Amino acid sequence: MSTRRSRAPRVSSEPTPFTQARDELFQHIISCSVVGAEPEDQKAWFDETMAYMAGRFHELDKRELGELRTLGERFAQPAKSNQPVSA
Repeated sequence: MSTRRSRAPRVSSEPTPFTQARDELFQHIISCSVVGAEPEDQKAWFDETMAYMAGRFHELDKRELGELRTLGERFAQPAKSNQPVSA
Protein backbone atom coordinates (compact mmCIF):
# COMPACT_ATOMS: atom_id res chain seq x y z
CA MET A 1 0.00 0.00 0.00
CA SER A 2 1.44 3.33 -1.01
CA THR A 3 1.36 6.28 1.36
CA ARG A 4 2.12 8.69 -1.43
CA ARG A 5 -0.70 11.15 -2.02
CA SER A 6 -1.47 12.47 -5.42
CA ARG A 7 -1.29 16.21 -5.63
CA ALA A 8 -3.15 18.53 -7.89
CA PRO A 9 -0.98 19.78 -10.73
CA ARG A 10 0.69 23.11 -10.10
CA VAL A 11 -0.95 26.05 -11.70
CA SER A 12 1.45 28.28 -13.57
CA SER A 13 1.56 31.82 -12.30
CA GLU A 14 2.87 33.01 -15.65
CA PRO A 15 0.18 34.90 -17.57
CA THR A 16 -1.07 33.49 -20.85
CA PRO A 17 -0.29 35.28 -24.12
CA PHE A 18 -3.93 36.39 -24.27
CA THR A 19 -3.73 37.90 -20.77
CA GLN A 20 -0.47 39.64 -21.61
CA ALA A 21 -1.95 41.00 -24.85
CA ARG A 22 -5.10 42.19 -23.07
CA ASP A 23 -3.12 44.00 -20.40
CA GLU A 24 -0.83 45.59 -22.98
CA LEU A 25 -3.79 46.68 -25.10
CA PHE A 26 -5.48 48.29 -22.08
CA GLN A 27 -2.25 50.16 -21.27
CA HIS A 28 -2.06 51.41 -24.86
CA ILE A 29 -5.68 52.55 -24.74
CA ILE A 30 -4.99 54.59 -21.61
CA SER A 31 -1.68 56.06 -22.77
CA CYS A 32 -2.99 56.94 -26.24
CA SER A 33 -6.15 58.70 -24.97
CA VAL A 34 -8.47 56.45 -26.98
CA VAL A 35 -11.27 56.78 -24.40
CA GLY A 36 -13.65 59.47 -25.57
CA ALA A 37 -12.12 59.77 -29.05
CA GLU A 38 -14.41 60.09 -32.06
CA PRO A 39 -15.71 56.69 -33.27
CA GLU A 40 -13.92 56.90 -36.64
CA ASP A 41 -10.65 57.77 -34.87
CA GLN A 42 -11.12 54.83 -32.50
CA LYS A 43 -11.76 52.49 -35.43
CA ALA A 44 -8.58 53.62 -37.21
CA TRP A 45 -6.59 53.32 -33.98
CA PHE A 46 -7.92 49.80 -33.30
CA ASP A 47 -7.27 48.70 -36.91
CA GLU A 48 -3.62 49.75 -36.63
CA THR A 49 -3.13 48.55 -33.07
CA MET A 50 -4.68 45.14 -33.67
CA ALA A 51 -2.37 44.61 -36.68
CA TYR A 52 0.54 45.39 -34.36
CA MET A 53 -0.81 43.08 -31.64
CA ALA A 54 -1.26 40.22 -34.14
CA GLY A 55 2.42 40.45 -35.01
CA ARG A 56 3.56 40.87 -31.44
CA PHE A 57 1.45 38.02 -30.04
CA HIS A 58 1.70 35.49 -32.87
CA GLU A 59 0.42 32.79 -30.47
CA LEU A 60 -3.09 34.26 -30.65
CA ASP A 61 -5.45 32.94 -33.29
CA LYS A 62 -8.00 34.97 -35.25
CA ARG A 63 -10.78 34.27 -32.72
CA GLU A 64 -8.64 35.39 -29.78
CA LEU A 65 -7.61 38.56 -31.62
CA GLY A 66 -11.31 39.27 -32.24
CA GLU A 67 -12.06 38.79 -28.54
CA LEU A 68 -9.14 41.04 -27.68
CA ARG A 69 -10.46 43.80 -29.93
CA THR A 70 -13.96 43.48 -28.45
CA LEU A 71 -12.56 43.81 -24.92
CA GLY A 72 -10.47 46.79 -25.99
CA GLU A 73 -13.41 48.54 -27.65
CA ARG A 74 -15.52 48.06 -24.52
CA PHE A 75 -12.66 49.29 -22.35
CA ALA A 76 -12.35 52.42 -24.52
CA GLN A 77 -15.96 53.45 -23.96
CA PRO A 78 -16.52 56.32 -21.54
CA ALA A 79 -17.82 55.37 -18.11
CA LYS A 80 -21.59 55.20 -17.89
CA SER A 81 -23.36 57.28 -15.33
CA ASN A 82 -25.72 55.68 -12.84
CA GLN A 83 -27.96 58.73 -13.04
CA PRO A 84 -31.42 58.07 -14.50
CA VAL A 85 -32.02 59.64 -17.88
CA SER A 86 -34.80 62.21 -17.77
CA ALA A 87 -37.22 62.18 -20.69
